[in-house]
Amino acid sequence: MPDHPSPIATPEGLQAAFDRTHAASRRDMMPPLAERRRRLDALEALLQDHRDRLADAVAADFGHRSRHETRLLEFFPTLEGIRHARRHLQRWMAPRRRPVALWFQPGRAELRPQPLGCVGIISPWNYPIYLAAGPLTAAFAAGNRALLKMSEFTPATAATVADLVSRYFSADELAVVGGDQALAAAFAALPFDHLLFTGSTAVGRQVMQAAAANLTPVTLELGGKSPALVAPDYPVAAAAARILAGKCLNAGQTCIAPDYVLLPAAALPAFIDAARHLVGTRYPDLAANPDYSAIVNERHWKRLNALLDDARARGAEIVPLSAGGDAERRRLPPTLILDPRDDMRVMQEEIFGPLLPVLTYRRLDEALAYINRHDRPLALYLFDRDRARIRRVLDTTMAGGITINDTILHIAQDELPFGGVGPSGMGHYHGRAGFDAFSKLKPVFHQSRLNAMRLFDPPYGARFDRLLKVLLR
Repeated sequence: MPDHPSPIATPEGLQAAFDRTHAASRRDMMPPLAERRRRLDALEALLQDHRDRLADAVAADFGHRSRHETRLLEFFPTLEGIRHARRHLQRWMAPRRRPVALWFQPGRAELRPQPLGCVGIISPWNYPIYLAAGPLTAAFAAGNRALLKMSEFTPATAATVADLVSRYFSADELAVVGGDQALAAAFAALPFDHLLFTGSTAVGRQVMQAAAANLTPVTLELGGKSPALVAPDYPVAAAAARILAGKCLNAGQTCIAPDYVLLPAAALPAFIDAARHLVGTRYPDLAANPDYSAIVNERHWKRLNALLDDARARGAEIVPLSAGGDAERRRLPPTLILDPRDDMRVMQEEIFGPLLPVLTYRRLDEALAYINRHDRPLALYLFDRDRARIRRVLDTTMAGGITINDTILHIAQDELPFGGVGPSGMGHYHGRAGFDAFSKLKPVFHQSRLNAMRLFDPPYGARFDRLLKVLLR
């Protein structure tokens, strides 16, 4: 084995890794609790022992990535998720008793969680550690082996992870795949026992289509336009503080970042003032500020500026919240886009950057109708203190997940499933939901020695007819 193994980068290498991992999963179809814990321990040790090296790799891929944000947003939730899984794993693995209908008693029924086998995980570039290790936690807890396809936009992180994985895992437990979009397409077309993809809705459709050829079940963690709805009478400065906090993390390059704001019309001036003050206070000298991340690459820098240009050309008011942008360093200041229209690109595409459209409404019904006219989002953020109104919003909108009076935080709750709905995703993971997603919950019925089944055997006659009348009453 080479001193510094690289991610798999050829179709031949990909096929060999799949064959090796798939075959091993068939030889070991029910890893015991101790083996699963060992894999979780290895994943935790990999992250803990090499935090600085991994953070350096992420920073190199971004040009600049806040080290504090990498520790907070990548390592903290990942390590918490591993510990949560290890703590609850024995209970998750246990057979789950199910009631039996009267006619089949005293038989008994249960669900037995069983590993699916060889799973594929396609992780994105925006959180290359968390969105790789989080799904791996679920896969390992459920007893699977895995292939991990990392983004071509984060090659330094992929190379580092590949090297570290070779030290902590055997080649038939976990393999890291790099490569370009063509290799990603080949990855999605493999006959995995389950495939989890995190990324854009457009690519998610392609992944699902490729997986369909093998009838591979998929979990799709996509994105979309997640609204932040500020209710009438909610303190505007408090709402602005939490919305901007969620928007500025990783410079907005977060799938559940607030994508646009719905605000009472009278509150707009106060929201703008609060947003300006917050950005100036939190990110002084933005171009050189170590706490503010760069846009990941030139392609996305140009894409975000094109969104701004399109909105400006179509009549939107552009309000930069800082004068400290820097094209060379790809530091894009948080920017409000006022009076956006639906025909603007910024209202049609997931933004994935520090641009924040702000729409105003006169009545809450208008805001709810606007949300419901569009695709169901991955997240919805409601700022309100009225219980009846909160319940109304929860009952009349649909989203993958909701945080009330803050942003982002529902993703960090290990007891809550995470996932989208419709164009924002399919399926869930995190915690027990992740264990179940990567397991076959196999139904088993145990027939009792004493049972009534012989009453239903042929030849059918009057006794059978009387039984049928009771059954079909």
